[in-house]
Amino acid sequence: MANITAGDVKALRERTGLPMMDCKQALTEAEGDADKAIEILRKRGAAAAEKKVGRETAEGRIGLFVTPDRKAGALVELRCETAQVAGNEVFRQAADLLAKQVAMKDAASVDELLARPQVDNPQLTVRDLITDLVNKTRENTVVARFARVTGQTVGAYQHFNGQVAVLVTAEPASADQSVLSDICMQVTAMRPMAVRREEVPADLVAKEREIAMAQLEGDKKPEQIKAKIVEGKINKWYNERVLIEQAFVKDPSGKTPVSDVLKKAGNINITSFVRLEVGETE
Repeated sequence: MANITAGDVKALRERTGLPMMDCKQALTEAEGDADKAIEILRKRGAAAAEKKVGRETAEGRIGLFVTPDRKAGALVELRCETAQVAGNEVFRQAADLLAKQVAMKDAASVDELLARPQVDNPQLTVRDLITDLVNKTRENTVVARFARVTGQTVGAYQHFNGQVAVLVTAEPASADQSVLSDICMQVTAMRPMAVRREEVPADLVAKEREIAMAQLEGDKKPEQIKAKIVEGKINKWYNERVLIEQAFVKDPSGKTPVSDVLKKAGNINITSFVRLEVGETE
């Protein structure tokens, strides 16, 4: 029988982040071979993960990563069972690693993502990363969804609690990143549905117009006046839902539209945005 010291156990714990007792048991089974012990722990983690499948994952975090050249970025919603684990540094790092994976190697689905080799550790799959995380947190953990963007330049913002994150793509490539961060904060707070009017689904506009017209039924105003009132209501509806028309959240007066902020910053053109929030349905 191998002589397993407290130092051996401590070293394995530092490599895996797992409890001392688990590390000691794995080292004993592996007869002191640390690499074999890690393999044993990983297999046990996979078994533990299978047992936890189906347990509710109501908490989580949005992982975020932007490539060094700022040409691509990704968000990943990683879900777990409790807020305590969602705020754990190990969980936070895993969420961001998953976002890096998506940004560097896009995937068509969660299943495809999980089957891919890890960009930082090609000997293991992304599913292995999740298994190791379950092994450490003892909670059911799932990748709920992810999004990837590419463009001339990418701006990003992650809310302090990790529950919401936003990416924007913009032109030109030299666009001020501090301004793009402000625009991401705008999207976080105001939840626009599109960058500009022409991107809003026509059926939604038609429905709002129908509602506005119905509100004027029985009104004895001339038809041309009614038409102006309806257009005014539609314009206000757009102002609240279209990014470049929204009032800039960092202007206390509420009188500066986002379009003015972008123009002043060098005619920045926002080409797209994506916003993910934990637990929010698409």
